[in-house]
Amino acid sequence: SFSSDEVIRKRLLIDGDGAGDDRRINLLVKSFIKWCNSGSQEEGYSQYQRMLSTLSQCEFSMGKTLLVYDMNLREMENYEKIYKDIENSIAAAHEKISECKKQILQAKRIRKNRQEYDALAKVIQQHPDRHETLK
Repeated sequence: SFSSDEVIRKRLLIDGDGAGDDRRINLLVKSFIKWCNSGSQEEGYSQYQRMLSTLSQCEFSMGKTLLVYDMNLREMENYEKIYKDIENSIAAAHEKISECKKQILQAKRIRKNRQEYDALAKVIQQHPDRHETLK
């Protein structure tokens, strides 16, 4: 007492990606049995041609599946390469950020020193220079 959804689900599970391979193989087995039981030579030849046709369909489907499989492998390698490139870019960005932080700290130190020098220079300029003092 299977419902139609369960039957369809089961067929898809058996069939894989839905390319009809299980149906083709069943047809091939049936054609082979008919060919074995064929009475006349004409009937046997037509059955033989049907088997060849079904076989070529199966081979084509298998070749297509292999090509898709190879393409998926290459795509995975490509994604791994992209992933590594992104990781390297992130690491380089982190290095650049830490370098920039060091430069900012150094620039702040220089600015602080300059401000102190300017403050000292203003204090010094308020007093007369050595030549004036000696007079």
